[in-house]
Amino acid sequence: MTPIRTVWVTRAEPGATRTAARLTALGFEPVVAPLLEIRPLAARVDLDGVTALAFTSRNGVEAFAGLSPERGLPVFAVGDATAAAARLCGFGKVRSADGALADLAALLAAEAPTEGLLLVPGAVEPAGDLAALLEGRLRARALPIYEAVETDVAPPLSFDAVLIQSARAARALRGRGPFPGGRAVALSDAVARALGGGTGLEMQVASAPRESALIEALGKPAPRV
Repeated sequence: MTPIRTVWVTRAEPGATRTAARLTALGFEPVVAPLLEIRPLAARVDLDGVTALAFTSRNGVEAFAGLSPERGLPVFAVGDATAAAARLCGFGKVRSADGALADLAALLAAEAPTEGLLLVPGAVEPAGDLAALLEGRLRARALPIYEAVETDVAPPLSFDAVLIQSARAARALRGRGPFPGGRAVALSDAVARALGGGTGLEMQVASAPRESALIEALGKPAPRV
């Protein structure tokens, strides 16, 4: 594959700035142009009967922390970054599935309390249905506490690769193309499917649903000309 230098960071802030910093430290030239904006909702958090929380994103953790002072319930997180965000927000009992939604469902089925209710605070349009994966094993209820809204930010005039970290961002990117000659690096197969074809981008999928794997898929940065 052709070496990459300029990388379009599409994720919402504040995550976009964190990703850009990691790319810069590795010698890439990031271009931050978020396709999505995260907007917290004024949701009512009812914890009656809730015995555990499940988070599928860092955005969900941060939105929930702004709505409720509850920090004592056990937390189950989809990945290490989400788990780290939960600990940073003050949760003391945190377990990470270190994977994708199916991995989180497996962890919950094995370790979550069987009595009471599992609350899943997340997006209005979640990437997957965790409650459906747990049907028959745990009682789970989704609670929409934030929404991802497409921005009107213009795509970069040129880039070597674009990082896509959610199906929602993939759909937003698909509507901005085509982008002939570049490479799209998707966080997972589900994200790649959401992007589909016809974008002019060469598709690559990270080896694991983690940002570290997403960046590793870029290889070493191309030398400066």
